[in-house]
Amino acid sequence: MKKRLPLPCPAPLSSLVLAALLACLLLAGCAPKIKLFSDASDPLEEYVLEGEATEKILLLNASGTVSDEPRSGLLGSRPSMVQEIVSQLRLAEKDEDVRAVVLKINSPGGGVTASDVLHHELSGFNERTGKPVVALLMDLAASGGYYIALPAKRIVAHPTTVTGSVGAIFFMPRVTGLMNLIGVDVEVAKSGRNKDMASPFRAPTEEERQLADALILNMGERFQMLVREARNLGEEQMRTVATARVFTADQALELGLVDRIGYLQDAYAEARELAGLPEDARVVVYRRENYPNDTAYNASAMPAERAALVQTGLENLLPPTRAGVYYLWLPQY
Repeated sequence: MKKRLPLPCPAPLSSLVLAALLACLLLAGCAPKIKLFSDASDPLEEYVLEGEATEKILLLNASGTVSDEPRSGLLGSRPSMVQEIVSQLRLAEKDEDVRAVVLKINSPGGGVTASDVLHHELSGFNERTGKPVVALLMDLAASGGYYIALPAKRIVAHPTTVTGSVGAIFFMPRVTGLMNLIGVDVEVAKSGRNKDMASPFRAPTEEERQLADALILNMGERFQMLVREARNLGEEQMRTVATARVFTADQALELGLVDRIGYLQDAYAEARELAGLPEDARVVVYRRENYPNDTAYNASAMPAERAALVQTGLENLLPPTRAGVYYLWLPQY
C-alpha cells in the first residue's frame, strides 16, 4: 500500500501579497514608488539630545568623504555631506534659540570644491549670524576634513585624532596596461594637444606632468594660505605644515593647528563659553528619522548610510576612479 504524502500547505495570503509586491518593486514601472526607509526627500526635524534650557547648541556631523554628490541605492537616497550640512546651517540660522554650533568631523577629506563650498558656507554662517562654530576632530580630520574646520572659532582635537595633510593630490587613473593585455585601443580626436590631459587610456606627456604639478601647487597653496590666516601661524610652523604630513593631536596642538585636546563635552563647554550659554543649554540635532535613546555618537544617522543594498567595504580600498584634484588623505583608500 502506497503511503500518501501530505500536500504542502499554501502560503499565507499576507506572504503571497508581500512576495508579489517585492516582485513588482524589482520591475521598473510595475508599481508606484513605495518608500520603506527615510531618505533625502524627508524633512529634517529637531531632536534634543540633552539639556533643558531655552538656548540651544546645534550638533552637526561631517562624517565620511567630503562630497557634493548624493548617495543612492535600492533602499533610498541619502543627501551629500555638502547638502546635509548646508541644509542644517540654514535651519540653525533661522532659529533664534540656536546660539552656537559644534561641528563633529571624522573625514579623510574629499573633493576640492566640495571642501571649499563647506568652508565658504561655514564662514558665511559665522559672519551673518555671529553664532560661534566649534570644530571637534574625531578619529580623522585630514586634508579636506581639516579644511572645513578652519572657519571654527575654536578647534578641539580628540586625544587620538589624526589631522593635518594640508595639501592637494591629483589622481590620474591608468588602464593602459589592462588595454594592452586584452588588445583594446582608443582613438581620440582633439582640438588641442592637452584636451585629453589625464586620460586613463595613455601615459601622460612631460608637458602634462608639469601642468598637473602646477595645478596641484596652486590648490595646495590656497589651502596653506587659509591655514596660515585662520590659525595665525608663523613661517617655521608653516614650513612643517606645508610638507602635507599628518599629525597627532599633541603635535597639532604644539603647531597651533588646534586650540585644545578634549572630548565632546569639552567642545560643548567651548561653545557655551563663546556664546555665553548656561550649563544646561540644550544640545539638538536635525534628523530625518527618530532614533530611540539617541546620542551625539549616533553613526546610524550619517548621510552615507544605506548608500547601497550591499556594502562590502571594498570601495574604500581603491582611490577615486575619476581624474581630478582632491583635498584627500590617500591612505584612507
